[in-house]
Amino acid sequence: MELHVVITGDKDLSGQLYRQLRDAIRDGRLAADERLPPSRLLATQLGLSRKTVAEVYARLTFEKLLVGRVGAGTFVAPHLAPRASRALARPLASHAAVEKWRALELPLRHPPVAGSARYEFIGGSPAIELFPHADWRRCMLHALRENARTRALYGPAEGHPELREAIARHVGFARGVRCTPQDVVVTSGAQQALALLARVLVEPGSTAVVEDPGYPQARLILEANGAQVVGVPVDAEGIVVDAIPADARLVYVTPSHQFPLGLPMSVARRRALLVRAHEIGAIVVEDDYDSEFRYAGRPTDSLQGMDDTGNVALVGSFSKTVSPSLRLGYVIAPPAVAQAVANVKHLVDWHTPTQAQAALARFMSDGGLQRHIRRCHAAYARRRERLLARFADDLAPWFELVPATAGFHLAALARRAIDMPVLLNLARRMDVGLYPIAPFYRASPPRDGLVLGFGVIAAEDIDPALDRVRTVLEQMG
Repeated sequence: MELHVVITGDKDLSGQLYRQLRDAIRDGRLAADERLPPSRLLATQLGLSRKTVAEVYARLTFEKLLVGRVGAGTFVAPHLAPRASRALARPLASHAAVEKWRALELPLRHPPVAGSARYEFIGGSPAIELFPHADWRRCMLHALRENARTRALYGPAEGHPELREAIARHVGFARGVRCTPQDVVVTSGAQQALALLARVLVEPGSTAVVEDPGYPQARLILEANGAQVVGVPVDAEGIVVDAIPADARLVYVTPSHQFPLGLPMSVARRRALLVRAHEIGAIVVEDDYDSEFRYAGRPTDSLQGMDDTGNVALVGSFSKTVSPSLRLGYVIAPPAVAQAVANVKHLVDWHTPTQAQAALARFMSDGGLQRHIRRCHAAYARRRERLLARFADDLAPWFELVPATAGFHLAALARRAIDMPVLLNLARRMDVGLYPIAPFYRASPPRDGLVLGFGVIAAEDIDPALDRVRTVLEQMG
């Protein structure tokens, strides 16, 4: 790859080269410690004499912008701060639109590894230490061989055929979903699946419904597409169906493991929701994000499996079962909207990366996914038991756990008045990452409490972490 330098005419050749290299270094286009081409090679590429290039390199070295390393070459000096970006002379015509996105609050952004605590109760993150590296490496090699065989051409927007077939088998077996491979659209995570459905189903000013409290990203995606989003309260049986407005086009729910409270939607409430959706012509978006991990009670049919009228779209993700870094998910849309979803997927990014799709298809068909889920389930069950025991014992005076039978997070609601910002700050000082439940409420009066994810924290770390939390609570009085 050639270094981008433009030499014009036949005058001040040394000055032209010097100024362009100097500006590229100061602007950060040539990064610190980046190696420059040898003087002979750069001279040949630019049609200059080697002496001219060598003189420029020497001048920049004298100004401490370049450093020479014996036997290695010439490099940009380390630890150089890039020059600040140039400010616009006048506001953009699109300033208001840009400002709306710039100021957008994203409450579920995970902290960088360097900013995480020793004991982390962050939700939504699976146990990465259980990731089956050997099995996945074998599946990726298979995907690379397949990629070479097919000459790495563009794939179908709906997804890799083998992966669509594997997903249809998996959700039919594990969740009672009624679908064929042709009903599956593979997406870049569940987040994109929600965005595709929002683009298809809502227009500026149309009404969409979310649970309250609920998943903030679903609300933000709908609002970004111009929807008037209505938060509907959640009680012990799930979303309050009678509060769903008659003009709703889309109803977003998490029935198997309500986010963030964790309670399952009752069968009676599920049936009522399906009846209501059929009456008003709305699509129910069922986010089935972590229901593979169930610990108690009998399994409940998915809403999609109970639906006889074509009003449910099921969204799933492999971020919780395999790894968030894969960015693989899917949507099983009803016939009325399936083709529209596929068309939008094609328009947005053509298709999800095919190598990852092929690897996941092999991983699922070989039984790797089921083995991994069983391994994670055993680990999560042990961590869940420790949390249940501690919050039923010495932490009971402060918090009450919301009953949950699935997933890998629990909600703990405060029994008494607690200064939550102080608790979170003091716990962080003691290297414990705690996260409040209040930000997930929108219109309903927020409750004080915690969302306790147990995908990241090891079972043996839960008691030491909660000992520190109890100490903080006792100190707070």
